[in-house]
Amino acid sequence: MSDREAPRRRVPGPAKPPRPRSAVRRQPASGARTGRRPSGPRPPAQRPLRLGSARPRLRMVSLALTLVLLAFVVRLLQVQAVDASAYAARAEQNRYVVHTLAADRGGITDRNGVALAISEDAYDITADPTMFTRKQLKVDDGPEQAAALLSPILGQSQAEIVNKLRPKDSSSRYTRLATRQTPQVWKQIKDLKSALAKKAETDNNTANVLAGVFADPSSQRVYPNGDLAAGILGWVNSDGQGGGGVEQEMNKQLAGKDGKIRYAQSGGREVPTAGSNETPAVPGSDVELTIDRDIQWAAQNAITEQVRKSGADRGYVVVQDTRTGQILAMANAPGFDPNNLSKADAEAMGNAALQDAYEPGSTAKVMSMAAVLEENAATPLTHVVVPNRLHRGDRLFSDDVDHDTWYLTLNGVLAKSSNIGTILATGQLGRTQPEANKVLYSYLRKFGIGSYTGLGFPGETPGILSPYRKWSTSQQYTIPFGQGFSLNALQAASVYSTIANGGVRIQPTLVRGTKGPDGRFTPAPKPRETRVVSQKTATSLAQMLESVVDDEQGTGIKARIPGYRVAGKTGTANRVDPATGRYHGYTSSFAGFAPADKPRITVYCAIQNATSGSYYGGQICGPIYKQVMEFALKTLQVPPTGAQPANLPVDYKP
Repeated sequence: MSDREAPRRRVPGPAKPPRPRSAVRRQPASGARTGRRPSGPRPPAQRPLRLGSARPRLRMVSLALTLVLLAFVVRLLQVQAVDASAYAARAEQNRYVVHTLAADRGGITDRNGVALAISEDAYDITADPTMFTRKQLKVDDGPEQAAALLSPILGQSQAEIVNKLRPKDSSSRYTRLATRQTPQVWKQIKDLKSALAKKAETDNNTANVLAGVFADPSSQRVYPNGDLAAGILGWVNSDGQGGGGVEQEMNKQLAGKDGKIRYAQSGGREVPTAGSNETPAVPGSDVELTIDRDIQWAAQNAITEQVRKSGADRGYVVVQDTRTGQILAMANAPGFDPNNLSKADAEAMGNAALQDAYEPGSTAKVMSMAAVLEENAATPLTHVVVPNRLHRGDRLFSDDVDHDTWYLTLNGVLAKSSNIGTILATGQLGRTQPEANKVLYSYLRKFGIGSYTGLGFPGETPGILSPYRKWSTSQQYTIPFGQGFSLNALQAASVYSTIANGGVRIQPTLVRGTKGPDGRFTPAPKPRETRVVSQKTATSLAQMLESVVDDEQGTGIKARIPGYRVAGKTGTANRVDPATGRYHGYTSSFAGFAPADKPRITVYCAIQNATSGSYYGGQICGPIYKQVMEFALKTLQVPPTGAQPANLPVDYKP
């Protein structure tokens, strides 16, 4: 090969398959270098590595991400569109709380503006139960620890407090532990709460178990005069509602209208920056009563002392203005202190002067005499022959003392309180006994017997007066002298006020009016007036009642008041025991008015079941009448008239 010739480039041809070992070897070309090849087999030729396609995997990841995003979108649409209002309401409920703003309860005063019932600042002790869990306090017995601290302060058992701090509804964020607590009680809790919080800051082992205790401003009912007029006033229960007396009767006016406040809270505390909505409370109206505190005090002291001396079950005194029908006092014994109901006797927590129905006895004879005079069946000077015994129907009647035949005037029958004489007098009201019964019944009804007085007082009894057609054989003779029907003490007082007022019955009243939050006074409606007997009959009855007190033969001489003309009547009746329904003991009473010729005040006293000393009405109630009447006349500055009494004759010579 020439040196100038370029080397030829060999283009590789297709690979040939290996020849088997038995094949003839190819001889090398001339001049080529020879060498020995390895004796082992040749390694197989390596094929290039091929990777799988990424597209399937990308599709799977994309699908998974799409499903996740789709789930988020669906949930987002549900929260923000479909259930948006429900979730918003739930969020509002958890964030915002609503509390009642208690209205200030109106006060109760006497006729002169003297406070009888007032409201003072107080607190309702509340708690957030979720703040007593282990998650919040890091202790298991948070409610128990809190209860141990609060129990002696609130006067409740630990178990009761624990139950409130662990309500059945675990999501509840509000519970009331105690209502109407004094500021001193809340100060004790607040000081204890602050001490625990301070200790918890430095001691990791101390939990502030009172952190979830709070207070809502409220008010507490207070009666400045203790048990004075408690039967009239009543009390306020733990829910702030009147539980008896005027507090219950006038609850709507006294209570006012509660307001509400709604605010955002966090951890049981108000968030000031979140704002609040408030509906202010409307204070209640003040109620002005007709009673006079001083006269009420005198009546209550007098009856309480006499009930104690007589060992009686109870007693009552009613004082009424004869010209207006207004009640100046209504006292009961025993009574109770509405400031401390826990120590009150349940049987004494009403107003017995309105709630007790009893047979009045001889004080009711004035109604029989009124019927006899008004029907012109007799005059005060009519002669009445009174035997020792009188047989009527199936009974033999007698007077309270054994006597020979009395020759009395009709005035004397009343002065000496003769049962027999009264039966004989009322027998003249009709040609037959049934006719006489009908006439007497009509007058009893006119005087208000068997009907409510019109006060609207809780628990008041109308008494019991059967229709005259249903009177038994004995009733038609006992009713004229006060047995066989029943009344309450105010009804009895009203009978005498009717006579004192010239025969016109004025519906008794206890409330003079109300004063609203704006200070405007609204007087009570004018009471209804009804003529029962004529002025002439009323004047004659007043003169006859004077004989009961002034004449030496009268039964009411212990009721005399120096310088004043006094009209009155004694009463001693068999008493029906409410426990057995049988007669047991006596009802002792005295009723009257003064001055007799120009009446201004009526006083009625009754004592039930006196067991020590005398049980006659003139003996134990006559002095009460005198004591209370004297005080009332002086308090109201009622002067004596100076006129001389009529001095009607009591008896005559046959």
